[in-house]
This record gives sequence, structure tokens and C-alpha cells, in this order.
Amino acid sequence: MTRGHKVTAHHTKFCAQMLLLCLISTVVTDSARAAGCAFEAQGEGRVVSVTDARSFRLEDGREIRLAGIEIADRQKGAAALSALVMGRDISLQGEDDVPDRYGRQAAFVFVSGSDAAVQSELLKQGQAMVSPDVSNQDCATLLLAAEAEARQAKRGTWADASAIKNAESPGDILAGIGRFAVVEGKVLSVRQAGATTYLNFGRNWTRDFAVTIPRRMIPALEAAGLAPKSLENRRIRVRGWVEARNGPRIELLRVGQLEVLGGN
Repeated sequence: MTRGHKVTAHHTKFCAQMLLLCLISTVVTDSARAAGCAFEAQGEGRVVSVTDARSFRLEDGREIRLAGIEIADRQKGAAALSALVMGRDISLQGEDDVPDRYGRQAAFVFVSGSDAAVQSELLKQGQAMVSPDVSNQDCATLLLAAEAEARQAKRGTWADASAIKNAESPGDILAGIGRFAVVEGKVLSVRQAGATTYLNFGRNWTRDFAVTIPRRMIPALEAAGLAPKSLENRRIRVRGWVEARNGPRIELLRVGQLEVLGGN
């Protein structure tokens, strides 16, 4: 073989190796997203301004809202979001790109060069809480794991012991009426009244905290192994928006709002 042939063969082999590495990288990236928050692509853009703790604006004028999370401290959350996305190129994924009533497009956001959603990064920093409106189970699992990591390390929001509300302190929960809250406690009784099932955390229904479950949610809970009666005398964690109906209430509208904790 001549020198020219050797160089050509070496070059061909090198190109083949590089192509293989690129293919492997693509598969790994796709697998990482498939195992997490993988939805339909909704386009790309560059962030030019952060409008609040979970929203920002792109160069083309679109306003994006981070799907799947709620923010506890809006000032710190806005600073954390700005540090992650301001001036960066990002890609969007989501179930659809229909704007909400405020004109914002809800999406999972990936900064160029990163396989981790911005939502996951904010959760790991303790600057966000998982919202129950995540329909993709793989994505919900990934986000809850990120939140748990921050909670166990007492980062950000979780450094404050009052970040998780005690079901035995209804006054503390009621102080957050209209706000998103995470509440933990032991279910003392499960009762049904008309089309609503109540998970009661106290014995005084006019004062104590309760979770309300509309009848249409029962089949979904049973399918997930969370039949209401099975929760009696169990410790659970519930997340949602606090309402006042005599005592403080959180209405269960999605299975993802409820987690069973270890121990009684």
C-alpha cells in the first residue's frame, strides 16, 4: 500500500470513529431525555428577559412559563431562574404550544448543551416545588427526585422547617390560603359525604385540615394503588392549593398530588 493510500485509509477510519461517537452521543442524549421529561419539541430561542420566578421572554417575543413547578419564594426564584437562562439559547418541549390566558407558552426548558431541564435544576437548588399537573409519569418521577434531593439537603426553600406544613397545625396551613402548599400528616379517618371523600387529619371537621377527593378521582387513585380507605392511619404528603371550607382544605384533582410516606 502506498503512503497516499495509508493516509486515505487512516482518514476514513478516523471519520468512521467520529461518526460512531456522534451517534452514541445522540443515543445517550435521547435516552436521558426519554427517561425524564421527554415531550414534543416546541422550538428554540434565546432568552432576553426574565419576567418572574418561572417565566421569561424570548427574542422572537414569545413568553415562556416553566411547566411542572411552583415557586415558594418569588424573589429568590426569579434570581435563580435568571442565573440559569438569561442570555442563553434554549430549546422547548411540551404537550402542546397553546398559550395560556396570559399569553404564556408552558414548556419544559433545556439550556443549550444540557440534558437536564431547567425545572430540575431549580428543584435541586430548592428554589421550586413540584406541581401536581405533570401528566408524564417518568417526568414526574424525575422532578420529585430532584425535589427530594434538595429537601433532604435542606437547600433553598427547604432550609426553613415551615416549608412543609404540619397537618396537625390547621391555623398555619390556613394562613396560606390561596397559595400552593406541601402538607404532611397522618390520616385519622376517611369519610364520604355525597360525591366527596374526605381524608381527615383531625377530629374537628369545622377546624382541622382535610383533603377532599371528588368522586371522579376515585378510579384513578384505585388504579394507582391509593384507594382512599387504604390511606387510613397512614402518613401521607399532599400538595396543592389551600382553600378555606370551614377548616383548611386541599382538593385532590390529580394522583400526583399524593405520596404515601413510610411509617404510621
